[in-house]
Amino acid sequence: MLKQQLNRLNAVTGASFVMGTMLCSTAEAAPAKTFNDIADNILTGIGTLPGFLSAISYMMGMLFSVLGILKIKDHVENPTQTHLKDGAIRLAVGGGLFMIPIITESMQTLIGTGTKTDAAVVSKIATATTLAK
Repeated sequence: MLKQQLNRLNAVTGASFVMGTMLCSTAEAAPAKTFNDIADNILTGIGTLPGFLSAISYMMGMLFSVLGILKIKDHVENPTQTHLKDGAIRLAVGGGLFMIPIITESMQTLIGTGTKTDAAVVSKIATATTLAK
C-alpha cells in the first residue's frame, strides 16, 4: 500500500514538473550565448567574491578568537581538564583568519591589477616594409 502511494506521488511529481516546464517555456528561441557572454557572466559573478571571502574570514577570525579566549579562561579555572594549547591554537587560527584579507590585498597591490608598466612594454623594432628595404 505504501509502495503504491509512493509510486503515485513520484508520477504526480514528474507530471507536475513536465507541465510546469512546458508552461514556462516560450515559443521564441533563446538568444544564442557565445563563449564571451558566458565568460563575462562568470567574471561579473566573481567580482564580488573577494569582499565576500573577506567578510567570512573576519567573522570566522572573530569566532575563533572568542573561542580561544574562552578556552584559556577554562584552563585558568580548571588546568587539569583543559590544556593551554587548546586556547592558544584557537587564538592563532583566529589571528591567521584576520590576516587573510590583509595578505590578499597586499598581494594584489604587489602584483597589480593587470595594467602594463613601462618596463613590461616591448617597443616595436621595425615593420615588415622597413625590413624589406
